[in-house]
Amino acid sequence: MTRLNNANLDQLASEVATPGYDRGAVTPGIVHIGVGGFHRAHQAMYLDALMRRGEALDWGIVGVGVMPGDRRMQQTLAAQDHLYTLMVKHPDGSLEPRVIGSMIDYRFAPDDPEAVIEAMADPAIRIVSLTVTEGGYNVHPVSGDFNLEDDDVRHDLAEPGAPRTSFGLVVEALARRRQRGATPFTVMSCDNIQGNGDVARRMFGAFARARDTGLGAWIEAEVPFPNSMVDRITPVTAPADIEELSARFALEDDWPVVCEPFTQWVLEDRFASGRPALDKVGVQLVENVEPYELMKLRLLNASHQALCYFGYLAGYRYAHEVCRDPLFVDFLMDYMVKEATPTLAALPGVDLEAYRRTLIERFANPEIKDTLARLCAESSDRIPKWLLPVARDQLANGGDVHRAAAVVASWARYAEGTDENGEPIEVVDRLKDSLTAVAAVNRERPTAFIENRELFGDLADHPRFRDAYRETLESLHERGARATLGTLVRA
Repeated sequence: MTRLNNANLDQLASEVATPGYDRGAVTPGIVHIGVGGFHRAHQAMYLDALMRRGEALDWGIVGVGVMPGDRRMQQTLAAQDHLYTLMVKHPDGSLEPRVIGSMIDYRFAPDDPEAVIEAMADPAIRIVSLTVTEGGYNVHPVSGDFNLEDDDVRHDLAEPGAPRTSFGLVVEALARRRQRGATPFTVMSCDNIQGNGDVARRMFGAFARARDTGLGAWIEAEVPFPNSMVDRITPVTAPADIEELSARFALEDDWPVVCEPFTQWVLEDRFASGRPALDKVGVQLVENVEPYELMKLRLLNASHQALCYFGYLAGYRYAHEVCRDPLFVDFLMDYMVKEATPTLAALPGVDLEAYRRTLIERFANPEIKDTLARLCAESSDRIPKWLLPVARDQLANGGDVHRAAAVVASWARYAEGTDENGEPIEVVDRLKDSLTAVAAVNRERPTAFIENRELFGDLADHPRFRDAYRETLESLHERGARATLGTLVRA
């Protein structure tokens, strides 16, 4: 058994790809806040690929953890010289292990916020990137504005030299660079949210203005916040993954990362102090990310919702099980071709037919084991952003909406909290109590669920959507998911 660290890289099995470059020559260029599985399977992987070409050695990543749970990541990576194994799982069962070496340090901010601030204030750092999840942007759930009443935010505004949040850390570092006459860094969100750069600009800008209006104006004028579209299915690392790496390759890694073969990154080319040559390793540098973003949201993300509730009700528990069932595949393709694709603009260099086929192949990968429970979680955040815009565009243009309406009906049926065998469903959603309460009266008041205007707007007022929704919900109660899908596909 070989422990993963710098000294042992040349002792690893020949099947394990190692960095191949001198990690001692890599210097910091990026500070990344929120080092989780996705960052390690995506952005850090792209940087590692560049370094393997002998380039970008001045773009090493310094990871930063802000949340209490990040201490474990700091400890694990420190013990492995900040190396980790990326385990690419192919549909045929083959495993492609690759040691990633682009991260050269990791700071746990609660232990020493000053060290993190000074790391970002160093002019060598030209990008501060983020994967902090949607909740990490501190958006008020009702107003959509920055939540200035958050306790940690209030602390950071009162004590800017000892911040607890990413906002406090980043803005204090920018304030010091401004004070010292240094060029600002670019703030690059890599989170899977629409308009991620725009969201980051609004939230960090609001914090900065609350702290100092002059500083806020300088950040708004000088700091780029490029939008990006990111894509790679990266399940949570399971104990079995660690055991498999050990058994097959005699490699001891306490926290490897599991991912699918597919990866995509579309990034606006707006940076204050340069960027790595990411286009050389497959990143698409564009002027406007939005068309690519809509493609992913309405085809990939919305299709996840189209399969997860119907699949769970029918007794499946994994995405790959659903996407190996021809009935479900037919329904997904019908949704993508007949309802989602007509709402998309043409994309240069993108074959939408091939993209749709690739999605089904990705979902059907049995090695990824993406759970339907994960896809069904937080639906009140997902459905309104990914699926309902398709329905609205189709209604406005006279297009078909009965599949999108059927997906909403399957969510309403799922929110009742029991599957078709009477087994309990654990509904995971920030609005769980209100959703399950209204779903409890689905049979007596079939349209009650979609009458929630905060989630659905006026969709319940549109007869074509309302009737299709009601018809599917009634069929789910009377005939079940498979029979309902059969009718939808034949229609």
